[in-house]
Amino acid sequence: MARQQAPDTRPEIYVSTDVEADGPIPGPHSMLSFASVAMLADKTVLGTFSANLETLPGAVGHPVQMKWWETEPEAWAACRRDLQPPEQALVRYVEWVESLPGKPVFVAFPAGFDFTWMFWYMMRFAGRSPFGWAALDIKTLGFSLTGLRYRRTVKAALPDAWKDPLPHTHVALDDALEQGAMFCNMLAALREREAALAAIAPQPPAEPAEPGDTSAPPDDLAQQG
Repeated sequence: MARQQAPDTRPEIYVSTDVEADGPIPGPHSMLSFASVAMLADKTVLGTFSANLETLPGAVGHPVQMKWWETEPEAWAACRRDLQPPEQALVRYVEWVESLPGKPVFVAFPAGFDFTWMFWYMMRFAGRSPFGWAALDIKTLGFSLTGLRYRRTVKAALPDAWKDPLPHTHVALDDALEQGAMFCNMLAALREREAALAAIAPQPPAEPAEPGDTSAPPDDLAQQG
């Protein structure tokens, strides 16, 4: 009979991740840079990882994306220095995530874009994903908390109280830090809402004792032998 696995009681660690790329999908295009910030729910930073990558063989920048990069010369210069081969950087990254003292949760805004790139690169160059298939989308969390229409749940529409005074520069590490702090603030707002709802929720009535129930509690029964 298979032995039941003990529950994993380690804390969740939120790995806020930002990707900079030269196109919409990996393969035909390349991930230029990525960064992750490992955070606890209280915004304690446990560590960071960032790398600028060499482009994929045969891949080219998408014209629309490259036109946008022309408007961000400083960010472009930042992601094109100290380039690393993906087959080295992604192996080190996966090992870094696996070394974190808790259960890693991938977090991004929007996760559909950043996780697509990271999952493809991790599987292609490291052969595994320490996050499994799951990625937590900050946009969806904002949609749930605010009641905004999903398409209108953009950073500018979110409450200022969730936004720490951190820069958003299109440099991957800056943006991962900024969105990670925002996510933790949103998570705190969610916990506050849950606590408030629990405080006003009606409590179920106590189960009345069965009439004539004179059975002894388990300890007394054990003592009676």
